[in-house]
Amino acid sequence: MSVSRRKFLGQSVLGLAAFSIVPRHVLGKGFLAPSDQLTKAIIGTGGMGRGHIPYAGTRVVALCDVDKKNLQLGLDKVEKGVKSFHDYREMIQLPEVDIVHVATPPHWHGIMAADAARAGKDIWCEKPMTRTIGEGKRLKEAVQQHGRIFRLNTWFRFEGNFYGMNTTVKPMKKVVDSGLLGWPLKFTVSKHTGFDWKFYWVGKTDLTPQPVPLELDYESWLGPAPYKPYNVHRTHQTFRGYWDYDGGALGDMGQHYLDPIQYMLGKDNESPVYIEVDAPVQDKDAVGIFNRITFTYADGCQIVLDGEAKDEKVAYVEGPKGKLYRNMQSDIPDLAKKLAEFPDPVMQQTDFVDSVKNRKKFALNEDNGHRSCTLINLGLIAMRVHRNLKFDPINQVIVGDEEANRLIDQPMRAPYIL
Repeated sequence: MSVSRRKFLGQSVLGLAAFSIVPRHVLGKGFLAPSDQLTKAIIGTGGMGRGHIPYAGTRVVALCDVDKKNLQLGLDKVEKGVKSFHDYREMIQLPEVDIVHVATPPHWHGIMAADAARAGKDIWCEKPMTRTIGEGKRLKEAVQQHGRIFRLNTWFRFEGNFYGMNTTVKPMKKVVDSGLLGWPLKFTVSKHTGFDWKFYWVGKTDLTPQPVPLELDYESWLGPAPYKPYNVHRTHQTFRGYWDYDGGALGDMGQHYLDPIQYMLGKDNESPVYIEVDAPVQDKDAVGIFNRITFTYADGCQIVLDGEAKDEKVAYVEGPKGKLYRNMQSDIPDLAKKLAEFPDPVMQQTDFVDSVKNRKKFALNEDNGHRSCTLINLGLIAMRVHRNLKFDPINQVIVGDEEANRLIDQPMRAPYIL
């Protein structure tokens, strides 16, 4: 259990000396720890989790994984003395931890991140933020109720080369804000605009039960997911192909591709009202592909996920006044010169260490992260029920479709709750 500030300040100076790192959440805002380096614990030490180890300004103090081999691979990359855990619930109670990194399959994201918030920890969570819309709503509530700082691990809205557009998002945001393209806008996410959907993330429908490896606690790996007989293809590198744990290509790449569009459109507090789907009938267990998913907002703006990619000349963004293509090409003459007359986008809070130290909301947080993850989950629901959907973005429910609404709040296997 976290030490309260009052109890901590009442301890002796000798007791203070026993700590090599004092967690920032114990000291409170305005107090500096003996070491100014933030401490973190990582849940999930597969390939993605091990990638969380070296982030600047932080130091790993604990690792957790239910696969002993993965856990050892993580321990091999950190300094001696780092604590190791099988049960994340024990690890997040460590008083020396400032930040909890959640790097597990998505069916665990909501529960683990919310538990970390309740334990008084700040959170760095892998994408997609949550596997369902309902989990996203409850995670957002937990983060805000407990006053925590939350970061979602996709960064393209504020840094990095944005795939085939071969630029950061900033100049594209400036184009949209300038009004030079007009309004409403349509974004098309296709391999011809530089965003190839990874359709190899599909499940298998003929899995044969296999013995569970000795190093893997499969029951704990499943956690809140329904029990299914073990097969190696359900776990680790290929889990994305199964509805119980993720959402295939859209679950894998959706938040990377779509969160920056949400930001560019200025829709961090909105969701689409209509979702159209063209996809094969989906298996109940294994995720398949989609041909086309179109999200339409109340003002007419659209985001098109083009899986078939038949139109090789499609624009990435188009409006009534012009188009923007791959590599920032445009049919607007002298676009760069015209853009120079407009202000740059408002600066974002992009330093997570600074966010934690000074309690500043991070650029991609539980609010806008939930909205961009809702895009993904609405697309996945439309695929699964195999029909178009009407969505109420205020109450976050699907209108007039009970079967689809049941996928907003999916049951969890006892005793897990969020």
